[in-house]
Amino acid sequence: MKILVTGGGGFLGQALCRGLRERGHEVVSFNRGHYPALDTLGVPQVRGDLAERDAIVSAAEGCEAVFHNAAKAGAWGSYESYHLANVVGTENVLAACRAHRIPKLVYTSTPSVTHRATHPVEGGTADSVPYGEHLKAPYAATKLIAEKAVLAANDAALATVALRPRLIWGLGDNQLLPRLVERAKAGRLRFVGDGGNRVDTTYIDNAAQAHFDAFAHLAPGSACAGRAYFISNGEPRTMRETLNGLLHAAGAPEVTGTVPFRVAYALGAACEGLWHALPLRGEPPMTRFLAEQLATTHWYDMAPARRDFGYVPTVSFDEGLRRLAVAWSAGMA
Repeated sequence: MKILVTGGGGFLGQALCRGLRERGHEVVSFNRGHYPALDTLGVPQVRGDLAERDAIVSAAEGCEAVFHNAAKAGAWGSYESYHLANVVGTENVLAACRAHRIPKLVYTSTPSVTHRATHPVEGGTADSVPYGEHLKAPYAATKLIAEKAVLAANDAALATVALRPRLIWGLGDNQLLPRLVERAKAGRLRFVGDGGNRVDTTYIDNAAQAHFDAFAHLAPGSACAGRAYFISNGEPRTMRETLNGLLHAAGAPEVTGTVPFRVAYALGAACEGLWHALPLRGEPPMTRFLAEQLATTHWYDMAPARRDFGYVPTVSFDEGLRRLAVAWSAGMA
């Protein structure tokens, strides 16, 4: 098939492009910038903005499927900027599918659409965990709107599925882990709470595999059509074990300090006020949403994904750490 991947230059996007090429597909990536890594993979790149409908409709011409992975992520920014990228952008992707009669759309969502303050999620599925309410973070709020639009668009002509990978990490990550390492070396990392809350994560190969598995089973009327799924390694560990495992693999000092949740939440509220009032550049070191996320238990049941499209994680947490340690020691991560 000829497949359009939005955001193909990103961490997960490159894994999707690589895996699709390995499976014999012709891949086109729609990006805001240009990525030499995609040139190496033999993936043509179309530069444009998701908020420009004509650009994404043009990029999708001749394609038979879309992996909509692009989004504005992060913990800070104006609601309008998130809405343009995540809501308007997704509406434009859906319009492109309709315009070209593309029958399959795999959408990368996020577990953040179910965020509810410090309410823990323990072994939940997309059927049992409700959407969040009064979301403080524009990323989560706009991804919720976009996911609902994708699932509502599922019909006899366009089969859609939404995947919610939790905290993707691994080889090729040039955002999350490097920032954690930098802050750990500077002594600026603390656990919110005691670090004993259990969380799920997703190794990059498993996140990509879930997308390929869902794509292979997706069709009008299939079990996964019109549904959302949590995706993770299915190995809940404490936040302390998770974070220090990643830092150890990268040769960074482990975190021992803690900050009470109430203090972190108050700091987040203060930072949000300062960044709005001044305004300051970059992201604040803490927000209320981030404090809630870091202090709360989040782990999921992979049974629905296994049942409906055969998703079984192939790289364990420990094996992922081993691969990461080898790559970091060789300067290849």
